[in-house]
Amino acid sequence: MKLFKQQLLWISAFVLILASCGKESTTEVSGDSIADLSTFVADPQFMEEQAIGKLEIGDQAPPFNLPGTDGKFYNLEDFAGSDVLVVNFTCNHCPTAQAYEDRFIQAVDKYGKESVAFVAISANSPIGILPEELGYTELSDTYEEMKIRAVDKSFNFPYLYDGDTHEFSLAYGPTATPHVFVFDKDRKLVYSGRIDASEKPGTGQAEDLYKAIEYALRGEELSADEAQTPAFGCSMKWAWKNEYTIKTNKAWKEKEVTLEKLSTSGLADLLKNNSDELLLVNFWATWCGPCIIEYPEFVYIQRMYGERDFQFVSVSMDNPDQADKALKYLKGKASALPNYIMDTDDKYEVIKVVGEDWDGSLPITLLIEPGGRIAYKVPGTIDALELKRQIVDHPMIGRYY
Repeated sequence: MKLFKQQLLWISAFVLILASCGKESTTEVSGDSIADLSTFVADPQFMEEQAIGKLEIGDQAPPFNLPGTDGKFYNLEDFAGSDVLVVNFTCNHCPTAQAYEDRFIQAVDKYGKESVAFVAISANSPIGILPEELGYTELSDTYEEMKIRAVDKSFNFPYLYDGDTHEFSLAYGPTATPHVFVFDKDRKLVYSGRIDASEKPGTGQAEDLYKAIEYALRGEELSADEAQTPAFGCSMKWAWKNEYTIKTNKAWKEKEVTLEKLSTSGLADLLKNNSDELLLVNFWATWCGPCIIEYPEFVYIQRMYGERDFQFVSVSMDNPDQADKALKYLKGKASALPNYIMDTDDKYEVIKVVGEDWDGSLPITLLIEPGGRIAYKVPGTIDALELKRQIVDHPMIGRYY
C-alpha cells in the first residue's frame, strides 16, 4: 500500500512538471522559478465528497502548484534549496489560526536564514463558510480576502490558496487549522500536528514546531509520540461539507421580518444602550440610494457577530406613512433583526436626539458601547471591512477564545 501511495505521488509530480512547462519566470525562491499569476481567477467549486489522505511519518511530501497572495504560483520544487520545509495549513477566519499567526511569523524570522523554508496553505472552500462562522474575524477565506490578511499581518512567507477544489491539500490531509507538517531535506515527513499546546497568544512559544525543526536540521528523529500530535482548531471547510450552509442560509431567509414604530424618547433610550452588548445602529431610508445599496452588509454583519456580545438595529427615517414600503424592502433583504421606523416626520427632532454633530444626511452608522459611549461613527456610506475591524477588535468582541 505504501509503495502504491509513493507511485501515485511520483505520477502527480510528473504531471505537475509537464503542466508548469512554458510558464514565465518572474522571481526566484531557492533558485527555482515561480510562474506569474496575472491571469488567475479563483473559482471555488461544489464537489462530491473526496477521499482525504493521511500522511504518515516518513511519507514523501506530496507535490503542489498553487497561487499565492503575492501574485505568483508556487510549487514544491521552489523550496528545494532548503534543508527543512514547513507547510502550515491555516486560514483567515478561524480564531485558533489567528491566535497562532504571530508565532508562525516569529518562526520564519527565527529559522528563515537557517535553510528552513516556510509556506502556508488555505485549503478552505469559501462556499462552505457561513457568516455565523466569521464571528472572530473581519475576513472570510476567499482568495481576495487572503491577500488582505497577508498585507495586514505582513506575512513573511508565501500564503497559498487551494480553495477551488482542494486539489493538493487532500493529499496532505490536514485535520484542522492550523496544522503544520515538517519535512526533512529529502522531503520526508518528520512531524505533523500542532504548533504548540497553548492556544492563547503569549502562553505558548511554538515549542512543538521549534523542536521538530531543530531535530530535522540535525537529521535526528523525534519519538513516536512527539512526531505526531493532535492539530487543534477549526475543522477543514471541504467543499462538499455545505449541506448545513445551504440549510442555514435558507432558514435565515425564512425568518420573520418586522418593523416597529419608535418614538424620539424610545430612540433616546435605545442610544443609551442599557445592555451588555455592543450596539450597532444604522439610520437609513428607502429613498436614500447609498442606504439601500449598503444595507445588506449590515444583515451580514449581524449574522457574523450576532452570537457574540453584539446586536445590530436598523432605524428607518422614512415617514411613518411609508412603513409598508420600508418593511417590504427589509423583507427583501432578510432583515430578521430589530427594525424600527421613527413615528414622527419631524427629522430635526430625531437629529436632536442623535446629536447636534449629525448634519441630518443619510446614512449614518453608530457603534455604541454599553452606557451610550459612541466607539465608532460613520457619517455617510460605510467601509464594510473597516467597520468589521472596528467590531472584532473592540475589547468586548476580540479575535480569540
